[in-house]
Amino acid sequence: MASKEDLQDWVIEALKAKGGQAKVFDVCKYIWDNYEDELKNSGRLLYTWQYDVRWAAQKLRDSGVMKPVRGSKNKPWELAK
Repeated sequence: MASKEDLQDWVIEALKAKGGQAKVFDVCKYIWDNYEDELKNSGRLLYTWQYDVRWAAQKLRDSGVMKPVRGSKNKPWELAK
């Protein structure tokens, strides 16, 4: 069963698939397109995953995996390396 922590791996995977950076919409679409079944079978996460994906991105920023987002909230998410 998918968990909130899985979202960090999925965000990284989505960003890599998009060349290292993508808008939040595109990250979420990638996750849904590739992990819909896991999300549907995850219990409560099905109803919170789009909020939790932002939590995952912040964890990745805090650990240096993703670049910080400065300025516009519409800036793409980006891997640090």
